[in-house]
Amino acid sequence: MRKLAEKAGVSYEQLKKINQGKTQSTNAEDALRIAAALGISLESFMAGEFEGTPTIAIAGKVGAGASVPVFDAYAKGDGPQVICPPGLSPSGVVAVEVEGDSMEPVYSAGDLLFYSRNGHDSVPSDVIGHRCVCEDEEGMGWVKQVKAGDEPGLFHLISLNPGANNIWNTRLKWAARVRLHWPSDLARRL
Repeated sequence: MRKLAEKAGVSYEQLKKINQGKTQSTNAEDALRIAAALGISLESFMAGEFEGTPTIAIAGKVGAGASVPVFDAYAKGDGPQVICPPGLSPSGVVAVEVEGDSMEPVYSAGDLLFYSRNGHDSVPSDVIGHRCVCEDEEGMGWVKQVKAGDEPGLFHLISLNPGANNIWNTRLKWAARVRLHWPSDLARRL
């Protein structure tokens, strides 16, 4: 509730009173701020419908040319949230923010990528040849096209930007196909 009060820019004590039913009213400006912070309409807020829109946690950043330590920067579900894109179930889905330009023109810095991991420590065969979010053995997070390496257990991480470097014959802890890409200007963060 403190996070919501801070995000909405309203008094924690006022929000607490509303939540506990100790007050039935708030000023219109605070009501609008709280509704916006919850990602719901003012009408839904005033009607007491606080369920709002489903959200997905942003786990952190993933490197597209930039070297980014593994992106599980927050406890599960504790990081920033983004409104779940239409047609995508929020269950088991994670989002990461792109950092770097090696995947231009398809993915740009600030864009969000949504993925689901089937196994915690695996590179399933169905990811080969596809754009994936992955973690290498040094704990760096990447978004690249994953191709089979020169030996079993090794992979090539291919950049789409012809001016960017590829990563050859590296070991991966896991890889998951990108399920959905949202350009940064379309994502509604909470």
